Amino acid sequence: MPVEKYVIGVDFGTDSVRTVIVNTDNGDEVGSYVASFPRWSKGMFCDPSRNQFRQHPLDYTESLEISIKKSLEGLKKDVSDNIVGIGIDTTGSTPAPVDKYGTVLALKDEFRDNPNAMFILWKDHTAVDEAEEINNVSKTWGGPDFTKYEGGVYSSEWFWSKILHVLRSDPEVEKHAFSWVEHADWVPALLTGNLDPLTLKRSRCAAGHKAMWHNEWNGLPSNDFLATVDPLLTGLTERLYKETHTSNILAGRLTKEWSGRLGLQEGIAVSVGSFDAHSGAVGVQIDEHTFVMILGTSGCDMVVTPPEVLGNKLVSGICGQVDGSMIPGMIGLEAGQSSFGDVYAWFRDILLWPFERLPSAKKKELPEIIMAMLSKEAERIKDDETFPIAMDWLNGRRTPYADQRLKGALVGLTLGTTAPKLFKALVESTAFGARAILDRFEEEGLKFDTVVASGGIPKKSPYVMQVLSNVLGIPVKIALSDQAGALGSAMFAACAAGQYDSVQQAQRNMGTGFIHTYNPQTERVKTYSELYQRYKRIGGLLEEEFRN
Repeated sequence: MPVEKYVIGVDFGTDSVRTVIVNTDNGDEVGSYVASFPRWSKGMFCDPSRNQFRQHPLDYTESLEISIKKSLEGLKKDVSDNIVGIGIDTTGSTPAPVDKYGTVLALKDEFRDNPNAMFILWKDHTAVDEAEEINNVSKTWGGPDFTKYEGGVYSSEWFWSKILHVLRSDPEVEKHAFSWVEHADWVPALLTGNLDPLTLKRSRCAAGHKAMWHNEWNGLPSNDFLATVDPLLTGLTERLYKETHTSNILAGRLTKEWSGRLGLQEGIAVSVGSFDAHSGAVGVQIDEHTFVMILGTSGCDMVVTPPEVLGNKLVSGICGQVDGSMIPGMIGLEAGQSSFGDVYAWFRDILLWPFERLPSAKKKELPEIIMAMLSKEAERIKDDETFPIAMDWLNGRRTPYADQRLKGALVGLTLGTTAPKLFKALVESTAFGARAILDRFEEEGLKFDTVVASGGIPKKSPYVMQVLSNVLGIPVKIALSDQAGALGSAMFAACAAGQYDSVQQAQRNMGTGFIHTYNPQTERVKTYSELYQRYKRIGGLLEEEFRN
């Protein structure tokens, strides 16, 4: 009998790191654990009033150790001895400044409490002005428009905006930062012992979608362009990279130090890193006919298509089109909403405000109770009660056409507006935002017959998923795996370890399928199409006002 092999998938999210150990033959999960980031959970190094969200690298390393060790507990020796690879995905764009040896500055004594020396989390919007400048220069400087493969609009959530903001804000970090590394690149580099910023393997996914890397200009944007944006960026590309790698490629082998820290065999394969949503799309078996939505605090939407289908077409208003960002040989296209579950959590927290100031034995249960009650009551409200209408831009807009200056809105409030009606409007707004993204792709000739939903929300809220199906007008499948990102990373690891020749082969064998499909309710699709048009009209009126 052939010996069964196993791989580890590690998914670094916003609040925690998740580890799964799966069988390479069939995707069966044999071990898992979720470890929270200790400093982040205390709100350290963050200032929500300024949209500043930073994470200390020690949060990542400490939680990684806990997560992997706990996932190994109780496993038989023939399982742990036959783990052949590790795959890593992270949030992004989440870059950090490093010295010439690849040490993140926050790991040095003089910078240990400096947020600018840490990883700048994806949701950090402190670089709005810098993003605007990058966009303006891209369209006017006289050379190539380096944003054209990024949907034509560069975002404050992305690599160059964040770097420029920190360099302008902190002369000490600017002085000591030799280079910059994405979280998705740093963890594999750490595990394999190659932290040299000039030679560590960089993720095609991260570089293409967030750093304007493309083969057309032989790598990153030119030094002339970056220097035109700001002289502080002069020469930085020489200390970054030209080559990138798809996530099925071997980044290196697990070092002796990290094998001891994690309790794994030295020398096992570590694959090139990926972003969480892209890895999650692979984990739920994305193909060219499927629109994948990874729904959690924000929403990330994923599409893959053969190059010959897309041709020379540039899809404007999205978050990048990158050859091999998910599946080698296919163009990966990304879009998303800057807030999705965060919208519901915001409303829940407003309702909870007085309760949190009262002692109660049931306090811990209140959030789930409130969400369940709101969903139940919202379902009873007739769709023809058309007000209020909400805009889902509470954390800005990612797609279509990224604009982090935008704000959320509730329009049409009366004294008869109840909490369930407000909740219904918020749920509908996130579904309308998703439809705007789907429309943007379909306007460019990309058609889909199914949506696959994964992440924290799809299994928890049948009401939200049914509204989503009704608004989109197509079926929404719910992925079985609770850890789609980690499963996708495990698939990449299986390829890097030589268990599969292609990502599609790993998907077919390790995919875990779906647990439910929400079909559009015919009688409600027409009503929601009319409400969607109202959402678009109101959004068009408010958009310019928010920018003034």
